[in-house]
Amino acid sequence: MSENVYVGRQDRLSSACDMDLDWRICSRARLSRDARFDGKFFIAVLTTGIYCRSICRARTCKESNVRYFPSAAAAAAAGFRPCLRCRPECSPGTPAWLGTPVTVSRALRLIGESGLEDGGVETLAERLGIGSRHLRRLFLRHLGATPNAVAQTRRLHFAKKLLDETRLPMNQVAAASGFGCVRRFNAAIHKTYHRTPSQLRRLARKTDAPENQYFFRLGFRPPYHWEALLKFLSARATPGVEIVESGSYRRSISLNGKLGYFEVSLDEKPDALAARIQFGDPRALFSIVERIRAMFDLNADWSSIAGALRTDRDFLKRLDANPGLRVPGCWNGFELAVRAILGQQITVKGATALAGRMATAFGEPFAAAGNLTHVFPTPAALADANLAGIGLTKARAGTIRALASAVSDGLINFEGIVDIDGFLRRLREIPGIGDWTAQYIAMRALREPDAFPSGDLGLLRALDIRTPRELERRAEAWRPWRAYAAMYLWSSPDEPKTSRKEAQPAKAAFRHNQNLRGVSVSRA
Repeated sequence: MSENVYVGRQDRLSSACDMDLDWRICSRARLSRDARFDGKFFIAVLTTGIYCRSICRARTCKESNVRYFPSAAAAAAAGFRPCLRCRPECSPGTPAWLGTPVTVSRALRLIGESGLEDGGVETLAERLGIGSRHLRRLFLRHLGATPNAVAQTRRLHFAKKLLDETRLPMNQVAAASGFGCVRRFNAAIHKTYHRTPSQLRRLARKTDAPENQYFFRLGFRPPYHWEALLKFLSARATPGVEIVESGSYRRSISLNGKLGYFEVSLDEKPDALAARIQFGDPRALFSIVERIRAMFDLNADWSSIAGALRTDRDFLKRLDANPGLRVPGCWNGFELAVRAILGQQITVKGATALAGRMATAFGEPFAAAGNLTHVFPTPAALADANLAGIGLTKARAGTIRALASAVSDGLINFEGIVDIDGFLRRLREIPGIGDWTAQYIAMRALREPDAFPSGDLGLLRALDIRTPRELERRAEAWRPWRAYAAMYLWSSPDEPKTSRKEAQPAKAAFRHNQNLRGVSVSRA
């Protein structure tokens, strides 16, 4: 590399590297190749012009020749190109809420859902309630790149993933990764990787898959408690819609009027899940993969979460017994909300049986491998459905129909939520949805890490606390990770055993103090 190019690149780094990264910690993680730091920062090598993941197995460079960036987009904006060996596009997603303001976190979630296709940075800023210039400043300060650069990097990374892991034709790769035309796709790939798309595909290991079936490896930061997450989903799997067997999770899906399914299992390679997707429209692959990542909480940084919870001595044994516990998400927010309503004041097993009857009676039939027989009913299908025939009480049926009507009429939308408090307020206006149900939905459907259903009887029993108000005071120390605290309390092997007689005061105090409608006394 010429001296002029070397000096020029150093000049471009001056602002991009001015982040809240401690280079000493980054250096130790780089030298140890600690997988827990994968995706939390990226390493740029001045002499080669390449940026890598912290786990890259390439020859270790001198400290004076590397720079650290908080995001792949920041490294790309500084003029570096992605490493073809460690493949930065395969790294776990950056835990958006960690070290960034709420505005940046929500902007990243919106970019993940739809990129900037709905009007660009100006529209995104308007949805967040701030000016576009201020949004750019926030992104530069916390991520080292503009919103446009972040969205472009995500598109390029997904395109590289499609080139490596699928046999899709180039025009379909371009469409699926969000490029308007093949020419722009080819130009962006060549500029970023210094190779054509065809050359990149030849470098990838060949994979064969049936038509309309795709395979992806989705990385996570260890530890990851796959067995615990699978056990949680298995108990709540809707018959005919979801199946958990032989160490894998499989379900039917509906997106943009098309049906398909996916299966997720622990990959044979370390620190990754294997996702197999059967879907007829490759343009939906980005959205499907992002939903799967959210559903299995692959972006979480367990080390930071555990460090915060360890300040409470009651969590020490729980954290050591179940390292890497995650908060299970969901495929569809409306489906999860209906499931939460079904779980009010009955057992998990009973709610699961009701969900299966509902899917069979009102869901669209679906024929696929592995006993998947239906797709979960749409809001329109449930808005006027006679739910008494499947065993629901009149009150519970009314709540589900009211929710379905609100979603069908556009009054409630589970996508692109910015104002979470306002969304939960609208949910609670529906008769039969109280604070427990709303918080449970926020926890699993909205991916809110601080959501906390304090009225849950299982949480009260786990800490031998008698009232939700007392539990909320105790939980203040767990912020902003109360959703993860709830998972540990629910999953604790040494959960306190409370007799039926002892449980009655907790129930009575709960109903008296909260005065909520439709609050659960069990885990949905």
